Amino acid sequence: MQLIDRHFIETLAIETRGRGFTDISRRLDDMLQRQGAGEGLATIFIRHTSASLTIQENADPDVREDLLSAFDRLAPESAPYVHTLEGPDDMPAHIKTALTDTSLSVPVSDSRLMLGTWQGIYVFEHRARPHRREIVVHFVGSAAG
Repeated sequence: MQLIDRHFIETLAIETRGRGFTDISRRLDDMLQRQGAGEGLATIFIRHTSASLTIQENADPDVREDLLSAFDRLAPESAPYVHTLEGPDDMPAHIKTALTDTSLSVPVSDSRLMLGTWQGIYVFEHRARPHRREIVVHFVGSAAG
């Protein structure tokens, strides 16, 4: 049994290109290695209400394209929303965030996220234009080495 001797919180700035998925898996692994994380748990949190986090397939980009289409059918811009001050894509973005995740908990081993072979962690941008998104990572576990 290893003792908890490593703990840190770090914020990453992620630039999105607008509606779609931004793979942040490598940035997260790089940060875990730089911080000396060994074995433990990483909690990954997005500080926004119109973008979310998801673990999805990272092999076939058609999966992500189909997800975008499905979410657009679930929360179309053309619906008669009351909240319209921030543009036609804002209320659908809030709905999409409510249907997905704002935080993920992922086991870490040897300074790497223990994702499956075909998994990646993505910022799921729900707004049409590019945004700068803040991701907070909290690691608790052992030090590397």
